[in-house]
Amino acid sequence: MGIFVYHLSILSEWFAIRIRMEYKKQAILLNPIFTLMKKLKLLHIAITFLFTFSFTTITLTLSAQASEYFEENVRFKSEGIYLAGTIYKPENPKAAVVIVHGSDQVPRMTKFAELLAEHGVSVLTYDKRGVGESEGIYAGPEVGTNNIDSTNLTLLARDVSAAVDILHELNDGIPIGLLGFSQAGWIMPIAACKNPFVEFMVLFSCPTITTLEQLRFQFYTNGNSKFWDSHTEEDARYHLKNDPDKYQFITTDPKDYLNDLNIPGLWLFGEKDIQIPARLCIEQLNTMKVKGKPFEYALFSNLGHNTAFAISTEPVDIAIQWIKREAEILETKPKKASIEAFFGFIFNL
Repeated sequence: MGIFVYHLSILSEWFAIRIRMEYKKQAILLNPIFTLMKKLKLLHIAITFLFTFSFTTITLTLSAQASEYFEENVRFKSEGIYLAGTIYKPENPKAAVVIVHGSDQVPRMTKFAELLAEHGVSVLTYDKRGVGESEGIYAGPEVGTNNIDSTNLTLLARDVSAAVDILHELNDGIPIGLLGFSQAGWIMPIAACKNPFVEFMVLFSCPTITTLEQLRFQFYTNGNSKFWDSHTEEDARYHLKNDPDKYQFITTDPKDYLNDLNIPGLWLFGEKDIQIPARLCIEQLNTMKVKGKPFEYALFSNLGHNTAFAISTEPVDIAIQWIKREAEILETKPKKASIEAFFGFIFNL
C-alpha cells in the first residue's frame, strides 16, 4: 500500500504540473485520475480541486496506515538463567521499549507489543522469570514468597537490563526506553540507573511510594472499589504512614533511584486507584520536578489501577504520542551510553 501511495503521489504531481502548463487541456488530463481511482476503489482519499483562472492544484489526504512489523523470538541470559521473549520490529522504528511486567505470573505481553509496533515502536516483551518459556524461579504470594522485597526487585531489574542490552543490539541508533505497569514502578528506576542505554520511561499506575507504604495503603483499601466514595485523601495518607506493617522486610523506595535519574519519565494514574495513592504519588513527582527532574504525569479521574487496559484508550494513546515526541527530542542529543563508553575508553588508555 505504501509503494502504491508513493507512486500515486508522483503521478498526481505530474498531472498538476501538466495542468498548469496546459490549462486548456485540463479536462482531458483529469480523466485518467478519476478512472484510476475508480478502478482501484481507493478508500479514505479526499481529493480537493481548487480551480482559479491562473492555476489548478490537486490535494490528496490519505488516512494513516498501521506500520508493518516482523516478529523474532529471542532467548537471552540474565543472572545465570535464560529468559524467552519476542521482539516486534516495525520498518524504520522511531523508538524502542522493553515491556516491564507488573506483579503476578506474567508471560510476554504480545497484544500490547503488537499495538506499539503498529505505531512505529520496536518492542521486546518476554516471559517473566519462572513463567512460560523463561527459566528461573518465580517469586510471588501465589507460591508463598515475597515478590516485592528488595532482593527480588533487584533481580527483576537485572532481567530488565539484560533485555535492554538485547534490544539495543537490534535497534542501535534509536532511543530505547522502558514501559511498565504497577509493580514495574519499583523495578524500572533500578534498571534505568544500572543501564545507560535506557533513555526514557513510561509508567502505568506505578508507585513512587515505598513498598511497605504501598502495602499499608492496599490493606487499608481492602479491595473496595468504592473506597474513595467514603474516604478522604487525608484519611488514606494517615493510615499509609501509621498503620502497623503486617510483613517485615527491607523496603524499596523508588525515589532513591529517581533522584539519580535525569531521563524523561511519564506516569499515568487513575484517580480511583485503590492499589496506589495516585495523588500522593503526583505530589512526590512534583517535588522532584521542582528540582529539575524531567518527569511528567497524567491523571484520569474515571480510571482505577488498570490505566493501560481500561475501556478508554486515552492513556495508551497519550503514552504512544509522548514516546514519539521524546524520541524526536532525544535524537538531537548526545547518547549517554556513547559518552560513558568514550570516557571509559579514554580512562583505560
